[in-house]
This record gives sequence, C-alpha cells and structure tokens, in this order.
Amino acid sequence: MTAAAILAGGRATRLAGRDKSALTLGTERLLDRQIAVLRQVVDHVLVVTNAPERYAALPVRVVRDAVPNGGALGGIYSALLASPAAQMLVVACDMPFLTAPFLGYLAEAGRDVDLAIPRTVAGYEPLCASYGPACLAPIRGRLAHGRLTLVDLVTAGLRVRELGPDELARFDPDAALFFNVNTPDDYRRAVHKFSRQNK
Repeated sequence: MTAAAILAGGRATRLAGRDKSALTLGTERLLDRQIAVLRQVVDHVLVVTNAPERYAALPVRVVRDAVPNGGALGGIYSALLASPAAQMLVVACDMPFLTAPFLGYLAEAGRDVDLAIPRTVAGYEPLCASYGPACLAPIRGRLAHGRLTLVDLVTAGLRVRELGPDELARFDPDAALFFNVNTPDDYRRAVHKFSRQNK
C-alpha cells in the first residue's frame, strides 16, 4: 500500500493570503491537478491543512494539522501520523508541474530507506520527498524545540536516499518539476509555462 499527502496549510503571505491550492492553470485548480497526478502513483491521497472545512468537498481524506504553527515540518508530521501506509510521499500544494513518472520513481526510491529526497543544483526539495515512519521521532523532537528547518532531517541519522541533479534530469527537461508558486509573479510564470506546454 502506498500513500501521499498534499500540504495545503500555508498562510500564503506573499500571495496576500490567497489559497494557493485554488489557483488555476487552464480550467483546473492546482490541488485538483495534484490529486489527479498522485492517484496515478499511490493508493491513498490525503490533504493536510489547518482549514479542513475549506476542503470538505474533495474526494480524498482531509486531515487537520496536528501541530498548530508547525509550518511545513508540522504538516509532514501530521501526514505521517495519519498515513495508512508505511511510506508517505509528501508534496506542497503549490508545485503545479509534478509528474506521475517522477513521483512513481520517487516512491520506488523511498521503499527501502527512511527518507528519499531530490537534490537539485539549488539544494534539497523536502516538500517533494518520500518519508518513512522513522522520520516521526526526529521531526517530533525538532517541533518540540521550535526547529522547523526541513533540510535538517538529512543529517538526523536516518537512512537517506538522495536523488541528485543527474538522476533528476531525465524527468525534468524543462527545469519545471520543482517550480512552486509563492508570489503573484510566480503564478504569472506558472500560467505562462502551462500555456507553452499546452499549445
């Protein structure tokens, strides 16, 4: 059994509080795009959020953040607590160009380790990674001490599988895989990328 969680709990301060997951590309919301892609790869998809009522109509399980003000690290922790599977793919809701072939590859890479994480030339991508149950204890400890930096987990004594730039290249010819929407300008760029891809 495999599972994935979409983190939709951010405050989107750089988008004036707009719900990132409700932004559209074409006629489809970012969140619906991600659910459709993840359903090609895993058995169960859930959404982790601090506003579950906003997502009540979704055809997937919605989980409330277990750690108020825990940021993305708290979202990952909540996803692991709620996971129906030993392995949990975790993605941020604002990554519109993730693909089923890559996510399937990431899920496979995470089967025999505690953390499988992409590493691009810009650094690690902890908001598109595979987490196992051994991640719970180090995440819990970091949350308890207010240490919310995600990449710290790479040095937490876990069995880690890095997917480096060369390995990622065949899934990401346009360097768009890990593009995320944080600002109005990012959203304009995402719409432009989508339009070019769908001409």
